[in-house]
Amino acid sequence: MIRVENEVSYSTVNTFDTLNTLGDTTRNIWFVFHGMGYLSRYFLQNFQGLSKDENFIIAPQAPSKYYLDERFSKIGASWLTRERTEREIENILSYLDAVVDHLSIPKDLNKVVFGFSQGVSIASRWVARRKINCHKLILYSGGLPEEICREDFEFLSQDTKVLMVHGDQDPYLNPGRLEREEEKFDQVFQDKGQKIVFEGGHTLIPSILKNIIASGDENS
Repeated sequence: MIRVENEVSYSTVNTFDTLNTLGDTTRNIWFVFHGMGYLSRYFLQNFQGLSKDENFIIAPQAPSKYYLDERFSKIGASWLTRERTEREIENILSYLDAVVDHLSIPKDLNKVVFGFSQGVSIASRWVARRKINCHKLILYSGGLPEEICREDFEFLSQDTKVLMVHGDQDPYLNPGRLEREEEKFDQVFQDKGQKIVFEGGHTLIPSILKNIIASGDENS
């Protein structure tokens, strides 16, 4: 018996969620990528503290949904696995292309790209491969993909700020892994990079996010 893995191309439909209204007072466009186990509509709740008039938040939805508990009552989603990773990355990037085209985002607004946990791998790959010249890139409680290198981000403006944010008690960032992640972050982003450590674990704390933004040049 000979097993052959075949491949087909087909059209599919996925959702994305937004918070607030894109209008004349909008200053900042956010692309926020959730972590494993989230749905985008719930992930958006973490951004409700930002100014509604000045911030328009877009939350793409990871395509692979699954049940989180044995009672099949809670649903989450995942962006990628080790299975056919490169093909899945291209599928996700095509989906993000469609999201951007659908919204017709004005070019003169600040773009903030935010990734949490597994979402860091998608946020960083999207910026690198699609050359998204964002105003700020926030990598929160996650790690950069292995293939990412400094040359991938040479196109970024000198004004772009890149933040590595994590809790000091994050169980997924043990001392050995944290050292490797910080070393890679420094190699890739050099003088653009800034590290922020807060008291806590592997969780997105809205007050921490608001403080980060308030300390920069996005209004909150």
